[in-house]
Amino acid sequence: MRLAVKVLLGWFALFGLVIGLWQAVSPASFYADFPGMGRHWVSPDGPYNEHLLRDVGLGNLAVGTVALVALLTGAVWVARAVGLAVVVTNLPHQLYHQAHVSVLPTVTDQVLQSISLAAVSLAAVALVVLTFRLPAPASTAPRSGSRAPAPTHL
Repeated sequence: MRLAVKVLLGWFALFGLVIGLWQAVSPASFYADFPGMGRHWVSPDGPYNEHLLRDVGLGNLAVGTVALVALLTGAVWVARAVGLAVVVTNLPHQLYHQAHVSVLPTVTDQVLQSISLAAVSLAAVALVVLTFRLPAPASTAPRSGSRAPAPTHL
């Protein structure tokens, strides 16, 4: 179970940092070219908005950064926060795209987008379930005049 948590955190760190960097640094390219390989999933869904794309990219960078912190420190509460954050952001994102899947140019794009969004949602739910099965201290803050409790790691 701990390996599964680390793999999921690694995926969310990589995804958040790579996709977030693309969105934040080159929003026009992301708009025109995501997900790549000749597919176009963002541009069919409305006009280009640089501000929105950069903001979403920064949010993805934030989630990726926290996932990396959880992975590197092994802090269970941080890993739980990553899972919950991805659930909160991705489930509504997935629902929106499922309701508007018809804007995509081909049935292949519709199916691939639906599968990829569902995979992210399922991975986020799996991370939440797995991390809440791990033991974690009630508080990691040291009490006045005492030693800090031993950290609970993944």
